[in-house]
Amino acid sequence: MANAASGMAVHDDCKLKFLELKAKRSHRFIVFKIEEKQKQVAVEKLGEPTDSYEAFTASLPADECRYAVYDFDFVTDDNCQKSRIFFIAWSPDTSKVRSKMIYASSKDRFKRELDGIQVELQATDPTEMGLDVIRSRAN
Repeated sequence: MANAASGMAVHDDCKLKFLELKAKRSHRFIVFKIEEKQKQVAVEKLGEPTDSYEAFTASLPADECRYAVYDFDFVTDDNCQKSRIFFIAWSPDTSKVRSKMIYASSKDRFKRELDGIQVELQATDPTEMGLDVIRSRAN
């Protein structure tokens, strides 16, 4: 099941862990990494349900690209408890050009494998995915 654009496969664990996040809410976030040698996207880190947004952002490397999924809980203006599943394409300016190209060309195919993404964000630095940005996009 390789992607024609970049040749990246998606490890089954990616889909399994995403389903656990979506259905059982057993993870707050998942960080995915492209394993270039194996030519596949794999799970790098799982966040505990109690982990904060700061713990999530701290788990993204400052100078390497990653994909991430974050389950954001919030309360609406009319006091309803809701959640949104965010897909974040993390591509810092300081990462290698080759890495940015591989992540960019694999993103749409990978995202299609994760059924249930509600909001997509692309970020090149932490301010583009700050909690204020997440809150404004959740509504």
